[in-house]
Amino acid sequence: MKIYILGICGTFMAGIAQIARELGCEVTGSDANVYPPMSTQLEQAGIELHHGFDAEALPEDCDVFIVGNAITRGNPQFEAIIERGLRYTSGPQWLYEEVLHRRWVLAVAGTHGKTTTSSMLAWILDYADLDPGYLIGGISQNFPQSAKLGSDPFFVIEADEYDSALFDKRSKFVHYHPRTLVLNNLEFDHADIFDDLAAIKRQFHHLIRTLPASALVIVNQDDEALRDVMQMGCWSEQLEFSASNPQADFFLTQNTLHQGSNSHSLELSQKGQFNALNASAAIIAARHAGVAIETSLEALGKYNGVKRRQEVIAEINGVKIIDDFAHHPTAIALTLQALKENSSGRLIAVLDIRSNTMKSGVHGTRLARSIATADLVLLCETPDLQWDMKQMAETTPTIVEVKTDTQQIIDYLLHNCQPGDQVVIMSNGGFDNIHQRLIQTMQN
Repeated sequence: MKIYILGICGTFMAGIAQIARELGCEVTGSDANVYPPMSTQLEQAGIELHHGFDAEALPEDCDVFIVGNAITRGNPQFEAIIERGLRYTSGPQWLYEEVLHRRWVLAVAGTHGKTTTSSMLAWILDYADLDPGYLIGGISQNFPQSAKLGSDPFFVIEADEYDSALFDKRSKFVHYHPRTLVLNNLEFDHADIFDDLAAIKRQFHHLIRTLPASALVIVNQDDEALRDVMQMGCWSEQLEFSASNPQADFFLTQNTLHQGSNSHSLELSQKGQFNALNASAAIIAARHAGVAIETSLEALGKYNGVKRRQEVIAEINGVKIIDDFAHHPTAIALTLQALKENSSGRLIAVLDIRSNTMKSGVHGTRLARSIATADLVLLCETPDLQWDMKQMAETTPTIVEVKTDTQQIIDYLLHNCQPGDQVVIMSNGGFDNIHQRLIQTMQN
């Protein structure tokens, strides 16, 4: 089979490309921005990349075109595909039809922690010599790539609630039909495609409706929105984990996971209770696949985390520079709390207001509270912002400085950082390559 992927450098679509290549498909694709780390992975897999979306680059003899959800009407390649009546599909649909329909799918869904939990779970199954397939929305430090076909039966997937494609507005995860489903948490996000939290709950309910009676739903009992989802109907077995209710099937306290009268100590290099909860969910999911809890604990002791999740990328003159993907107020607050608890120096947060949800201002009040743990927060003026950044800065108890651009942030850090400081750069995008520019400036 010969396939061509539009939007191939996105994490999910790059994973699709790698899996297709392993299936023996001839794979090529295009993107507006061909960039590492995904471009590097694709080139190593022998996948040819085309810069831009000019229609002339489309091959004439493709069996199917896979269209990423970042592609919109007006894209020259998509317009050419539909004008010529060529066969096209979404990434999630192709993945189900070609791979997932014959596998035991272990899916991890939720607003936060999907990448970490799914990579933990894939690593546990790999450690137990089960050779799982996986597609993870990030680069795990324990695997050389973000996606792998693996061998039957197990396949671990990060189950995203974002839409599938411009012609399929269902959440990606509705296509996956898992036998093991983890529900970590649920908050309002993706304001560009969801009107409110109720709309997202409905998509989670649609996911649960695809599960057979023999499936297992592993749900965070502490999350009110998830409790609402479960009350909408569930036809499968359920297990609950909690950090607040000792009566839950699995109860987490002080990095110890309790299952009835049995207790298991979690030894993780990743800080924060949220990572302990992620690990708990992964352990329970692996148990459903037949992996003993003791084996999961051994595996997690050797788990090295995911790139861009509290990842220390440099330490220069006693100043740690940390890269973190957090961009939602809850994730920002949890990350800052975990970093602050494990440092005696100042915690400086550099925050990129990038997502459509954050730009809309729907989380404006919560953002002011979420950054309070940091000693200093640096923000960059952002185009299309629908709220007043400086007014928000006046409502938070910490010090907030608003800079015109990323170069001003770099200059400020160069002249004001002290030994013992932690600088955490929080963004779900490239953030004007501020990470490497800061490192280079501080090294010179």
